[in-house]
Amino acid sequence: MPIQTADATRVHLRPVTFAHPDAVALNDRVQREYVERYGDDGDVTFLEPAMFAPPRGLYLIAYDENGTPLATGGWRGMDENGEGYENGDAELKRMYVTPEARGLGLARRILAALETDAKAAGRVRMVLETGTKQPEAIALYTSSGYTPAPAKFGYYRFHDLSRCYAKAL
Repeated sequence: MPIQTADATRVHLRPVTFAHPDAVALNDRVQREYVERYGDDGDVTFLEPAMFAPPRGLYLIAYDENGTPLATGGWRGMDENGEGYENGDAELKRMYVTPEARGLGLARRILAALETDAKAAGRVRMVLETGTKQPEAIALYTSSGYTPAPAKFGYYRFHDLSRCYAKAL
């Protein structure tokens, strides 16, 4: 059943670990969506719960008033390495809104909260990688001030469908 717009005002963001059962379930859902969109094995970027632990990261879930998880996203600190990151980067990962909660502004709320937290943690640039088969993600990021990164980074940096974006914090 679609969520009513009025319920969006009662949605709250809660920090959780990347290993939390709700985080795992939402990650499974986004992985299935990647498989459907790209026809591959999903995002195989190596992630572990410790990468999202404060102060070097944060993982959030948006819950409705009934405790139903609706959306998720996190950031992890990254510094210069062989994959194209720069010192002070915060990488956005696993942004996802369940189909029944799309259009309520939850992704934008999570994105803003993650940017604020990463900046408070001393990170200077938020970076993200998405793909051409996720036009709604690209629209969210570009409308939130993200621009194409000067150089691609991360696991998919050599893939044609990959798009990398960055924003100064």
